[in-house]
Amino acid sequence: MIKLNIDIETYSSVDLAKSGVYRYTEAPDFEILLFSYSTDSGPVQVIDLASGEMLPESIRNAIFDESVTKWAFNAQFERVCLSRYFDRWLKPDSWRCTMAWSAYLGLPLSLEGAALVTGADKQKLTEGKDLIRYFSIPCKPTQANCGRLRNLPEHAADKWARFKAYNIRDVEAEMAIQSRLEKFPMPEDEWQNYILDQQINDSGIQLDMELVEQAIKCDEKSKAQLTGAMRDLTDLENPNSVAQMKAWLAENGLETESLDKASVKELLQTAPERLSRVLELRQALAKSSVKKYTAMKNAVCSDGRARGLLQFYGANRTGRFAGRLIQVQNLPQNHLLDLEQARSLVRAGQFDAMEVLYDSIPVVLSELIRTAFVPKEGCKFIVADFSAIEARVIAWLAGESWRNDVFATHGKIYEASAAQMFRVPIEEITKGSPLRQKGKIAELALGYGGSAGALKAMGALDMGLSEEELKPLVSAWRNANPNIVRLWWDVDSSVKTAVKEKTRTETHSIQFEYCSGMLLIRLPSGRQLTYVKPRMGVNSFGSESVTYEGVGSTKKWERIDSYGPKFVENIVQAIARDILCYAMRCLDQAGHKIVMHVHDEAVIEAPVETSVQGVCSIMGETPPWAKGLLLRADGYECNFYKKS
Repeated sequence: MIKLNIDIETYSSVDLAKSGVYRYTEAPDFEILLFSYSTDSGPVQVIDLASGEMLPESIRNAIFDESVTKWAFNAQFERVCLSRYFDRWLKPDSWRCTMAWSAYLGLPLSLEGAALVTGADKQKLTEGKDLIRYFSIPCKPTQANCGRLRNLPEHAADKWARFKAYNIRDVEAEMAIQSRLEKFPMPEDEWQNYILDQQINDSGIQLDMELVEQAIKCDEKSKAQLTGAMRDLTDLENPNSVAQMKAWLAENGLETESLDKASVKELLQTAPERLSRVLELRQALAKSSVKKYTAMKNAVCSDGRARGLLQFYGANRTGRFAGRLIQVQNLPQNHLLDLEQARSLVRAGQFDAMEVLYDSIPVVLSELIRTAFVPKEGCKFIVADFSAIEARVIAWLAGESWRNDVFATHGKIYEASAAQMFRVPIEEITKGSPLRQKGKIAELALGYGGSAGALKAMGALDMGLSEEELKPLVSAWRNANPNIVRLWWDVDSSVKTAVKEKTRTETHSIQFEYCSGMLLIRLPSGRQLTYVKPRMGVNSFGSESVTYEGVGSTKKWERIDSYGPKFVENIVQAIARDILCYAMRCLDQAGHKIVMHVHDEAVIEAPVETSVQGVCSIMGETPPWAKGLLLRADGYECNFYKKS
């Protein structure tokens, strides 16, 4: 046996969506109901474990045999569930994931979506959702079902037969997807990145559950007080209701279409004092602090660690990782100077002291979210991240020599950018000067073809820039960076030529190829970015552009238009991702235990004697495929996760 395709159906009283597979399998009532499989692409068999059937000995042996490749769609689920079933941990080394492969090729992250897009299964697999709801999760006790809490095969023999057929069809659909992806194999190097990702997810990260529990209690008390204050001011029965609040504001002379974060911020600029107080209270109530703490409580395993927080290839346009469960990729920043004191007060449940010391309890709780991640006893965290990674990559790709000189010396890209844009000596641009602010906002907003709108979106007007300054600022930045501007349009031309002529082109050491209905962009690392079914179209500005199919802003599969600067953004972020993966592989090989990573930052659970400098030295090594790229990693150590 060389290959084993697997799909399982399971039962647990733990909510899988909220808690993740690691916590899900810890439930005392967790069990595997059905096990469907195919060996070496042969006919699919189903084993009815719930009805007493047993796995064949050959299949049990294959699961533990490292020479047999196990395939599943979202293989993490099957591997972790089978680890619990056998009470023996299955390492990820001999497992491969069709979902990861699909994501690598720009396809949806769901089996149904990938099957439909590839044409592997024309039937919608929606019936399975109803069957899963019936057999795989607890049911509500009713008079009709004699008060039972769970549906078993004997309660609906016809549904159970359909459930078995559905389980078989999942394996068939997965195998059909694989057969359609064979022209576009995922490189072995990428599979090694996947294995490391699974190891990091398996290890998980320790949570300070005392802080989490007390933060939830503190939030409940704070929320009750804020709601009470809003009720006193408005006489509304439910001041948290958007409809009621909008109506009340309208009655008091303040019309608004929305009460989202941006709208409330804008309303506060002109609202009279009484209405401002209500809007400020609403702002405080809208803080998502308790949601993160609740997510931690849902996801934490019996040993105090949260697992499965990272999604490999979660952003399939670039291959970057995505957050799951606690969503570590969008944790609130912390700015409190007395972070440790605030943390200690919450842990001790001293809410009255917090009310005296701090203006806003929700803000404090929000800033403490990061600190709920802690190293295990006897260890510390080393947090290391790349300095200005995207700015370094785009300068290297474009050959923008003055920027490369900056990174080879002092590294002050905001000051240097302002000096280049406004033709003044860099020594005149100090940390608080207006020119540095302009250099900073231009660097953050304009690297991928952005104009005045991008500056506004980045907060240029809030920083004190006037509307009249925006277009000249765009021109100044582009004039200072002619090679980056050239990179945008060279990429634009290469993509269009590849799609129009169904050929291969190259610019700036990046290859573009139209192949079997896909646009492939080969990166310096050897990895490819994939755009499904590209063709020429017209964008919203009436210009010719390349369009392709993918998950768009509506979160649905749709046709998306793009152009040179946007492709450059994808390419630069993808290269930055490849550099992170290379660095994590090097850190792992050096014996450093990565427990989490966020954007361009790695969090290592290290023995107390471990050197920060040593970690940063490894992380800052330039990959062999990126000769001439100047990297730097900075780091710090801490006893709980935070921003330096």
